Amino acid sequence: MNTNPHEFRGTTETQQITLRGPAELADALPFMLGFHPSDSVVLVALHGELGRFGGRVRLGIPRSPKEWPSTAEHLAECLVDGCARRGTRPDGIVVFLCQDPPPGETGRHVMERLRPFAQRLRTACGALDIPVYEVLCISDGLHFSYCCPDTRCCPPDGTPLGLAGTSVMAASAAYAGIQVRGSLRDMEARLKPHASSCDEEQQRKALNEAAALIVPKIFDGPPGAGRTEVRETTLRLTREMLRRFDTPSVGAGAMEKTPGTGRARGAGTTEQDAADDAALGTDEAAALILGLQDRVTRDQAAEWMEGRDGAAALRLWRALARRCVAPFDEHAAAPLTLAGWVAWSTGDEPAARVALGLALDADPDYVFARLLHQACNEGLDPESLRTCLREERGSRAATAVETHTAACPVETRGPRPPAVDTVKVTKPVRPVRKGVRGAGTRPGKVAPRPPRGATVRRGGQRGTRSGR
Repeated sequence: MNTNPHEFRGTTETQQITLRGPAELADALPFMLGFHPSDSVVLVALHGELGRFGGRVRLGIPRSPKEWPSTAEHLAECLVDGCARRGTRPDGIVVFLCQDPPPGETGRHVMERLRPFAQRLRTACGALDIPVYEVLCISDGLHFSYCCPDTRCCPPDGTPLGLAGTSVMAASAAYAGIQVRGSLRDMEARLKPHASSCDEEQQRKALNEAAALIVPKIFDGPPGAGRTEVRETTLRLTREMLRRFDTPSVGAGAMEKTPGTGRARGAGTTEQDAADDAALGTDEAAALILGLQDRVTRDQAAEWMEGRDGAAALRLWRALARRCVAPFDEHAAAPLTLAGWVAWSTGDEPAARVALGLALDADPDYVFARLLHQACNEGLDPESLRTCLREERGSRAATAVETHTAACPVETRGPRPPAVDTVKVTKPVRPVRKGVRGAGTRPGKVAPRPPRGATVRRGGQRGTRSGR
C-alpha cells in the first residue's frame, strides 16, 4: 500500500497524533465524532501536506440507491463550503461508510452493496477538485478499503477492527478525557418513543384530549388572552417538573461495554430514562408537548440551559420527546430542539447534533432546529445565544416589576411632624417701654421682667450697701 496517501495527522496545540493506514483511521472515527456512527456516511476534511483533520459531515445512508448521486454531491458541497467559510478549502477528504449487516448478510455483502455509493462520493469530491485519499467501509466488526489494491494489508474479506482502548488514538483520547458513548442507534433510542417509555394508546388519548382543550383556547378565545393563559400554564407546569427532575442521575458516571462490540456506553442510562418516564404523567406530558408548540413559550423554556436547571431540563425534554407517539410525531420537533440546545449549551456537541438531526427529521422546516444545527456544525460558541436569553429573561423580569408597581400604587402621606423633644422652644421676650431700663442691665440689653408681686428697686445694685 502507498504509505503517503494514508498517513494523516490530527494536531492540537498540545499534542500531535499520527495515524497510519486504514486500520488506525477506522479506529479513530468514533473519537472524532464522539460515538460510533451506525448506518452513516461520514466525510472528513484533510488540510496541509500532513493531512491535518478538519471539518466533517455525517448523514444517514439513503436506503434507495436512486438517492445516492444527489446525496454524494450534497455532502461534498457541504463539507467544502463549510471549510471555505472557516478559512481554507480542504486539500483532501477521507470517506467512511458505516452500516451493520442485516440478518443473512455479512460485512463483505454490505461493502459490495455500497460500492456504487462509494464511487459516487469519490467522483462528487473530484468534481470539486478535492482528491479522496481513502474510502473505508466499516461493517460487522471489520473494515474494508475501496482504494487500496494491496490484499496483504486490505484483504477482500476485510480486516478486524482493533480491540477497543488499545490504539494510540484511544490512549490519547483517554488522556484528554474524551469518551465514546456508544452507537448512534443507542443515542437516538433515548429520544424516540418505544414500548418501555409509555403506554402508546394511553399517551395518544391524553394528547388528543389536551389538543381538544388547548387549541380552542389559543384560536377561539379573545385575541392573545388564550395564548397567554396556555403559555403561563405551560411554564408553571415546566417549573414544577424541573423541580421533580432535579435529582442525581441514576448510574451517572459509570461506563460499561456492549457485549461483543467493545463499544462503551453510559451505564444506567436505561434505568435513568425509565425513572424519568415514571416521574412524568401522561396528562402532564401531553399538556407540555402541546404547550411547547407555541414559539414564545418554547423560547422562554430555552432559558433553562445551564447548571442544575440545564441538567434537569435535558432529562425533561428527552422524556417529552419519547412521549410524542404517532400521529403526534411532528410535535417532537420542539422538545428535541430544546434537548439539542441544552446539550450544546452544556458542551455535549455529539448529543446536540443527534437531537437536532432528529428534530429536523420530525419537521424539516423547523427554523430554530435548523439554525442551531448549522451553528453547532460550524463550531460557533453558544455563549452568544446564552447571553441573549439571559438579557431577554432580565428584561421580562424588569417589565413584570414595573407592571406590578403600576398596578399597586403606593399610598402617599404628608410630612411627618417632628418629635417634640427635637423642637427648640424659644420663649418670647416682651419689649420694655422706651426710656426705662432695668437696674443692673447692660446697655443694649433688655431687662428681664421681675416676678409678679415683686418690688423694683431704683438705684444701686442688689447686694450693695447703697442699694439696701
